[in-house]
Amino acid sequence: MTDVLRPHAEQEFAAELALLAEHDDRPRPPGWKLSPWAVTAYLLGAELPGGAVVTPKYVGPRRLVEVAVATLATDRALLLLGVPGTAKTWVSEHLAAAISGDSTLLVQGTAGTSEEAVRYGWNYARLLAEGPSAAALVESPLLRAMRRGAVARVEELTRMPGDVQDALITLLSEKALPVPELNTEVQARPGFTVIATANDRDRGVNELSSALRRRFNTVVLPLPETVEDEVAIVARRVEQLGTALELPAAPAGLAEIRRVVTVFRELRSGVSADGRTTLKVPSGTLSTAEAISVVTGGLALAAHFGDGVLRPSDVAAGIVGAVVQDPSADAVAWQEYLETVVRARPEWNDFYRACRDLA
Repeated sequence: MTDVLRPHAEQEFAAELALLAEHDDRPRPPGWKLSPWAVTAYLLGAELPGGAVVTPKYVGPRRLVEVAVATLATDRALLLLGVPGTAKTWVSEHLAAAISGDSTLLVQGTAGTSEEAVRYGWNYARLLAEGPSAAALVESPLLRAMRRGAVARVEELTRMPGDVQDALITLLSEKALPVPELNTEVQARPGFTVIATANDRDRGVNELSSALRRRFNTVVLPLPETVEDEVAIVARRVEQLGTALELPAAPAGLAEIRRVVTVFRELRSGVSADGRTTLKVPSGTLSTAEAISVVTGGLALAAHFGDGVLRPSDVAAGIVGAVVQDPSADAVAWQEYLETVVRARPEWNDFYRACRDLA
């Protein structure tokens, strides 16, 4: 898939999925391409017999991934909950790719998402010409997943209006979707399930009803526990993005990646790494995903306007843009951080000067 900007997970990692299927001799739930063990190995990485290596897609507690996979092996839907940037979408895509071989059955939740996106709609030209018929029915991704016995994904569930959210209740509890216009219903085939993602930090959040929440098992994805974990995540994703964009290799900028991660971790926790300085917490999330974006943008600057080596001046503008979301309060928090923490670190003098030059 060299002719697309971002291949789907089942396309990009087709070789690894095939290797796992070849070595997977464990029981598979009905409709699954791989066993729960192999799905977990695909997400967390593993070494297979013969020395073949499956690269990790997610860095985090193994038990959380096992609970998520075990949930999907039952008749319960899975809700991945967490603050922005904790890889909820990434994990849901790879789970769907490993279980169904298809991660594209997706409903994107927004304030404008209609009930048709969850249930079904109509081809109105055929509807007017022929009346209600199966040929005039426009199936939603969830309806297609039910027919095929596949995993459907619902992104940003809490951004959808409450009445649209509740359209999922019958589908999840009865595993069937009535189509009263045709006097029939669609019943889910084995393998059908739903993975939804949600966070409660963004604006425009609609709380889930208790009836809908009971239809999900919830797994909370945490922020990376250690600096090393977060650096590894950022470096891996930046390397993948850099290869696709033909930018310099990420290992050349590991020092800057660590610096970006350290800045974000200190500011979102409100305390310096040594625990000596209390900091104002900016209004932004300063997530791992934003760190990846900052470093990738810095690599683009280094490649196209520098010497190809990632330097403090390349990441400074991206960091300031990520931190200062509110020009008044966040600017004060950033300046205090520069003067009390960054300036006091002699090894960060070049970064301090780059940030001061921007001001």
